[in-house]
Amino acid sequence: QVDLAESGGGSVPPGGSLRLSCSVSGVSRKPEYCMAWFRQAPGKEREGIVAVDPDGRTRYSDSAKNRFVASKDIAKNTLSLEIMHLDPSDTAMYYCAASSIFTNLCLRRTDNYDRWGQGTQVTVSS
Repeated sequence: QVDLAESGGGSVPPGGSLRLSCSVSGVSRKPEYCMAWFRQAPGKEREGIVAVDPDGRTRYSDSAKNRFVASKDIAKNTLSLEIMHLDPSDTAMYYCAASSIFTNLCLRRTDNYDRWGQGTQVTVSS
């Protein structure tokens, strides 16, 4: 059973930055599965930000390429997401996800992931 736990969300003014973290537990071997970050704003569908291959290769959405940076620490079993130049439109619940099925060429599709964290709230306002 893979468990995910996000942290690092909060309330920040426009232009600020945050670093979100996702800790992975319940794995007894080197994790070789797809992981991703998603977000969901009130009244909107869950949106894929970045998918991360087991080797750390990333695939960002077009809107995330300039301000979002994902990184994977295999030794610590963590996946991070740094968000820069935050805008009120970034206000959302941010989720970490993992797939027990897909292990490469990871995509940002919600239906590719069967393990989800509880989410961490990011609020951007002045």
